[in-house]
Amino acid sequence: MQWFECPDRDALTEAVSRRVHEQLDASLATRPEAGMVLSGGGTPMPIYRRLAGMELDWSRVTAVPSDERWVPIDHAASNTGQIRGLFNETGLKVESLVPDDAPDGADPRHAEAILAYLPAPFDLVMLGMGGDAHFASLFPRSPALKTGLDPSSKVDALALTPDPLPPEAPFARVSLSLARLLQTRALLLVISGEGKREVLMQAAGFDADAEQMPVAALLRAAGDALEIFWSP
Repeated sequence: MQWFECPDRDALTEAVSRRVHEQLDASLATRPEAGMVLSGGGTPMPIYRRLAGMELDWSRVTAVPSDERWVPIDHAASNTGQIRGLFNETGLKVESLVPDDAPDGADPRHAEAILAYLPAPFDLVMLGMGGDAHFASLFPRSPALKTGLDPSSKVDALALTPDPLPPEAPFARVSLSLARLLQTRALLLVISGEGKREVLMQAAGFDADAEQMPVAALLRAAGDALEIFWSP
């Protein structure tokens, strides 16, 4: 893996936003459209604000969340809603993995239909990691985790219900699989805090159990292609 250490959150925001912009700019110079995957959570939101202010033909870019809570698009917990709000005036198209009204019962079919028409590979995938070593919505000990972490799987998206449910977001989810996330020209993992750095170092160990620490599967499958950005 490639490791980029930033002195603080502001420096992290600047470094990652420049890297994303650089990748998209290069892609649009050679192709008519670009596609990217963006994570939810607190760490990336300042990055998206910074990106939204950078000059780019955003109308030629489509984004999709790495995962989504099974909630309506106007719900405060919707990753899609938050990302759309930050890029509202740019022309960026943000697709949702969940139907706008989120009917009863999490189901990956809507996500699969969206992913089917997006170009592969993505131009960039940006992921985060939780303190329990999950990424996207691939949580430890989830019944669907084996499929979600299989790098050779043909499954693009899956429905999951974390157990236990995170108290800050107690919802079923739809998540892209590791196999689909690996189909990208650039793969970033963005984390902050000493605690998450320690978790990541544990997951990088040769004996780390991906069932307990899902990010271990990402580290192994991506290898040197993974760019990790960290700040205290």
